[in-house]
Amino acid sequence: MSAARQEQTQIVPDYSSKIMKTIPKDFWEQSGYEAQKYEGEPLSDDLVSAVENTLGYKLPRSYVELMRTQNGGIPSRTCYRTHQRTSWATDHVAITGIYGIGFSKASTLCGQFGTPFWVDEWGYPPLGVYFADCPSAGHDMICLDYSAVGPDGEPRVVHVDQELDYRVTVLAETFEQFILGLDTEENFPME
Repeated sequence: MSAARQEQTQIVPDYSSKIMKTIPKDFWEQSGYEAQKYEGEPLSDDLVSAVENTLGYKLPRSYVELMRTQNGGIPSRTCYRTHQRTSWATDHVAITGIYGIGFSKASTLCGQFGTPFWVDEWGYPPLGVYFADCPSAGHDMICLDYSAVGPDGEPRVVHVDQELDYRVTVLAETFEQFILGLDTEENFPME
């Protein structure tokens, strides 16, 4: 194939991971609130690259794929089971929203309440990318933890609990495992 022909050939990303095959159609809540706070601008490869360069971390492929369905928002399933107590509950953590990939909205990865804010202003440990907030209004966060794999590796997902001296609890070995493990509040009785 000639060089000119190669330049014209568009490479179509492969979005065939388990997350895209099994994500429920109603994964995202539809309200005006998520658009105001979490949902970033339409996702492009250039935007993903710009955010990754700004943060210094390569985002998991499954994160990028999920954001192609909607670039951030409030999921319909907001609880993730834990095997140890957190400041939120004895058996789970809850999330408020998942940050979109972008710069413009407050709760996007590089927005006003992105990772630099949580590390610099709140003293959260610089483990990687803080991508989901919790109902505690900043007293616990969900993070893509690159500390064991480096900035280009596949991060695990951790809960960082500011109320418990920034205790780190491993939730899932991958972002995909975390998303597919989210459950509804009704499956967690009130304490």
